[in-house]
Order: sequence, then structure tokens, then C-alpha cells
Amino acid sequence: QVRLIESGGGLVQAGGSLRLSCAASVRTFSTYAMGWFRQAPGKEREIVASISRNGGNTYYADSVAGRFTISRDNAKNTVYLQMNSLKSEDTAVYSCAGAYSYSMIYSARNSEYWGQGTRVTVSS
Repeated sequence: QVRLIESGGGLVQAGGSLRLSCAASVRTFSTYAMGWFRQAPGKEREIVASISRNGGNTYYADSVAGRFTISRDNAKNTVYLQMNSLKSEDTAVYSCAGAYSYSMIYSARNSEYWGQGTRVTVSS
């Protein structure tokens, strides 16, 4: 059983930054592709960014490319999402996801494990 716990959400002004963390309770963290998703009120869940098992490949949604950075520390079993230049439209619940069976996560369909989420609110 893989348990994912997010932290780092909160209230920030537009233009500000936040860093989200997702800690995984699994010994073989380096064998899991990881991703960040978000769901805003009244909207469908969407992928924000993902990273391969060794961190060599990353993927970003067009809406966050150039502002967000995903990274991972396999020694700490943790994946991060650095969010800069935040906008009001970034307001959402952010969840991390993990996949053992896929080398990269591009959608919820290939995400096998989920965290509970952390809320990010960007005030304009």
C-alpha cells in the first residue's frame, strides 16, 4: 500500500510563490513515476506536472509551464512542486499521484495512487 501525504498549501497573493511537498510511504519510491494534479471548484481534475522515476523527464501543462517546477528527491521519498508567479486561476486543491506501472503520468488514467490533497488559494 502506497500512502501519499501532501503539504505546503495555503493562501498566497497573486504573483507569490508556494512549494508543495508530497511524501510517500513506500520503500521503492524510485520505481514510481509521480505527478501533481489539481481540481478547481466546478472544474474537472487536470494534470499540472509529472516526473519520471529518476527525475530525468518532466511534463508540464501549458497553463503552468515556465512558472511551476516539479522535482523529486528519491532519498527522501518526496516529490515537490515549486509554484511561482501564482495567478488566481491556480486556486485549486492540489493532489499528488504515483504510478508503478507507467514510466510517466500524463493523466489520471495512469495514476494508481493518490494523496488527499492540499488546498492552494491565490488572492488577486
